[in-house]
Amino acid sequence: MKRIIACIGLFLLVNTAANAKVILPAVIDNNMVLQQKTNAALWGKARPAAKVKVTTSWNGKSYTAQAGSDSLWNVSVSTPAAGGPFSITFDDGEKLVLKNILIGEVWVCSGQSNMSMPVKGFRNQPVEGSNDMLMNAKNPKIRLFQIPRQFSDKAQFDAKVISWEEADVESVSEMSAVAYLFGKIIQEKLDVPVGIIHTSWGGTRIEAWMSPSTTPPASGNAVKLNQNSPSVLFNAMIHPILGFSIKGVLWYQGEANRKNPQAYPQQMQSMVADWRKRWNCGEWPFYYVQIAPFKYDNDKQSAYLREAQLQALQLIPNSAMAVTADAGQELSIHPPYKMTVAKRLAYAALARDYGFSKLPYQGPVYKSMKISKDTIDLIFDHAENGLYAGTKDLTLFEIAGEDKVFHAAEAKITATGIRVRSNDVKNPVAVRYAFNDWFTAELYNNEGLPASSFRTDTW
Repeated sequence: MKRIIACIGLFLLVNTAANAKVILPAVIDNNMVLQQKTNAALWGKARPAAKVKVTTSWNGKSYTAQAGSDSLWNVSVSTPAAGGPFSITFDDGEKLVLKNILIGEVWVCSGQSNMSMPVKGFRNQPVEGSNDMLMNAKNPKIRLFQIPRQFSDKAQFDAKVISWEEADVESVSEMSAVAYLFGKIIQEKLDVPVGIIHTSWGGTRIEAWMSPSTTPPASGNAVKLNQNSPSVLFNAMIHPILGFSIKGVLWYQGEANRKNPQAYPQQMQSMVADWRKRWNCGEWPFYYVQIAPFKYDNDKQSAYLREAQLQALQLIPNSAMAVTADAGQELSIHPPYKMTVAKRLAYAALARDYGFSKLPYQGPVYKSMKISKDTIDLIFDHAENGLYAGTKDLTLFEIAGEDKVFHAAEAKITATGIRVRSNDVKNPVAVRYAFNDWFTAELYNNEGLPASSFRTDTW
């Protein structure tokens, strides 16, 4: 009798699968935002060899895809200028209709805990202004998609998620503050729908976000996987959304890699190049956040990591970096100033991608130096309108001679840059600025954007 029941159950399972609707990944669902003016990728599963007809309501056009032997199918649909709501119908003999779809701008936001930090904050760690953000959260033109924390040793077709949600008090409260605030700024300035895909995990290393082709695998058969194992977050939290047409990526990560800063620029370069290739929708912008000052172990390793992030700008095409030298907290690795971070990322996107070409988006960057007897003059890029330190003295500059011993320096803003000297160094050869774990920024350009910590030496 049990065998008969088992056979009936197996028959019903097979028969149900054979007549099931098209299966879509979670990112392709009701309420989603599709990138405007592009060929947006849609994909899913169906019966092997089944033909899937996809019809888009904005133009009444139909597209046909055929599932392979692995049941997978994919198609690209042409999207119009921003608007909606629209619907998409998938038909493999049984129809599946997605509704309330908007066309607009889509950004992926990833990294570790400072990207993960929700608008409501972490316990005993607030986000500045969160209640005002929640009071004004309701906006059906902002759609939020969150991928919960998960890892895998194999690339996944789908991720465990709830669904696309319209922005309101409940959904915004749980959303990444940096990601949501960036999306809110873009939506308000462009007056178009914005979709934010958030996929991050606190305390994770960049290696976990890189594909198996770009980072060495964990060695040994007995290695127990965790969220920091190579490629496991790429497999579970990036692979399921690969190909979903986007405008760009925001990245806020680095604290977990501060002990190995030498490798970090090349790791970032490799990860971004690989993601772009796999996404297959152009060389989208990659905008990232430099880690903020914080009192780590007082070994200056975070200064070298910030330097590595600064170096990555030269390695990654179509990239920009938000400096947070004035937005850290000495005793909290999760500073509350998420609006500051979001604004600086938005400055880059608005200036570089959305036509606000005259909007400054980058702080002063050290360019060169000139030594004259006991004085060093520093020249900066991104300071066309001059430098600024407010009413404060510049106290974070150090100067060294050939003995490589750094001394506190006098520093003054000049017509061309910064002049640095010290009575203790008669023949200077190198300068450092804010090259520590913890500090509060002093040097800005005239537009109020801070300089990164930097050094002129390579010792």
